[in-house]
Amino acid sequence: MSKVTVVGAGNVGATCANVLAFNEVADEVVMLDVKEGVSEGKALDMIQTATLLGFDSKIVGCTNDYAQTSNSDVVVITSGIPRKPGMTREELIGVNAGIVKSVAENILKFSPNAILVIVSNPMDPMTYLTLKTTGLAKNKVIGMGGALDSSRFKCYLSKALNANPNEIEGMVIGGHGDTTMIPLTRFANYKGRSVSDLLSDETLAKVVSDTMVGGATLTGLLGTSAWYAPGAAAAYLVESIIHDQKKIISCCVYLEGEYGQNDICIGVPTLIGKNGVEEIIDYKLNDNEKALFEKSATAVRATNNILKEINVL
Repeated sequence: MSKVTVVGAGNVGATCANVLAFNEVADEVVMLDVKEGVSEGKALDMIQTATLLGFDSKIVGCTNDYAQTSNSDVVVITSGIPRKPGMTREELIGVNAGIVKSVAENILKFSPNAILVIVSNPMDPMTYLTLKTTGLAKNKVIGMGGALDSSRFKCYLSKALNANPNEIEGMVIGGHGDTTMIPLTRFANYKGRSVSDLLSDETLAKVVSDTMVGGATLTGLLGTSAWYAPGAAAAYLVESIIHDQKKIISCCVYLEGEYGQNDICIGVPTLIGKNGVEEIIDYKLNDNEKALFEKSATAVRATNNILKEINVL
């Protein structure tokens, strides 16, 4: 019997739970939230689609009852607050760091062997914080961001090529931010042909730009952060763990010398299976890509340093 818990029943968390149940990724999906009735209501709503959609996964909603999450194989942490008007970046990081630390501690009391998937923002430092404060092995703490960024990259490539996005290969590495992510155009291909041979430099540059501001674009259109793709990206990552699919997915993971970096959690290509991070894949970056990755790592470290400055790490 497989069990997945999603902490945070907001738009992203609920979407993730819904995708997990609909695709029967796990036998049981638990949603936990701090707001009374929200996860219970959303769980009930989802259960009422079971006969309409034909899935058998059990869905449970609960309010702050971590005992309900016991023996989870994977736990997705989406908890946190969005940045509010007048709030500094440091304040946002401080609040969300406290939430994520508390959630991780409570989860591990009941599921000490769980693999943690971090979605909470800012995702790279929250992944680093979780790893450092829980003492978990590095293969068991995974940030979701690269999976989402890569799916957006393939979406924009498919639009430029007028092609099926499922026939496109594309990977985004680096930090999960508008200025830190690195869409790897050199490795992107469509039906075995490099996209560099199929698109002009100008078009490819626009694809890269659109990918990097993908989240901001949706926030501008919706007036809030996106949730369908982020929720599905987290579920995609969970599925590769639960079903031991060994997919190569860009994930925020802890590096110890890989890609020339140490003591940092940042997005790189990883082999994801039942043990979480099973291998970090070396994409043999060229000098330009290495320079971009170094710049991205420097930016991520600057945010990590805020965690130390505000004494949460």
